[in-house]
Amino acid sequence: MNKKIYKNEIEENSDDNENDTSTDDKLHEAELIEKLGQSVSQNAKHLIHCLNVIGQVEGHYVLSSQNKTTKYEHIIPSLVAIEQDRSIEGLIIILNTVGGDVEAGLAIAELIAGMKTPTVSLVVGGGHSIGVPLAVSAKYSFIVPSASMTIHPVRMNGTVLGVPQTLSYFDKMQDRIINFVTQNSKISEDKFRSLMMNTKELVMDVGSVVDGEEAVRIGLIDCLGGLSDAISKLYELIESTEKRYPD
Repeated sequence: MNKKIYKNEIEENSDDNENDTSTDDKLHEAELIEKLGQSVSQNAKHLIHCLNVIGQVEGHYVLSSQNKTTKYEHIIPSLVAIEQDRSIEGLIIILNTVGGDVEAGLAIAELIAGMKTPTVSLVVGGGHSIGVPLAVSAKYSFIVPSASMTIHPVRMNGTVLGVPQTLSYFDKMQDRIINFVTQNSKISEDKFRSLMMNTKELVMDVGSVVDGEEAVRIGLIDCLGGLSDAISKLYELIESTEKRYPD
């Protein structure tokens, strides 16, 4: 009799532990969505991770609390964790960004480009400025027809020394961006430079704005499509790619 009661107590404790674990998992997932804009789908054909890059990419300087930002100190460890986690089979990056810190954005783009995990990017709304390297960093990129991408030279706010070294620094930074974009997309260097240095399109600025169809036509983005197209392509990449870190 005592053994039976003891067994029932163990089963009840086990159920309580499972409920606690389930609750903890849900709270953790809710925290990820609220703080980092990230979520993991559980009941799906393949387990994929969704990563948002929205608002302004925040780098070495903290922006105003009024700005919607994506913090690179959040994104970088998340990418490392995704690359190590063998249960996550793919990564979809949703982009709606006005740009931001050039070096922080380029660092994130380089990390994504260097992942073995199958990756697909989807530009919705806008993928402006440093959002361009972020969009092309994935193994395959999509853009919705209504989205746009602004391509312009490197700019800097605040005090700038009027010396030749400053211009040289800007040139080198632009070369880094141009090399990355042309290596990770089908656009030619000459075409990208001409869009970047266009003086006839933007008011009081230099550069170009391309919509979804034009971005695909010039080879900047791989394909025109929406969310279902991006997920279908990601599933295709997952099924055709070898395991990242086999036992």
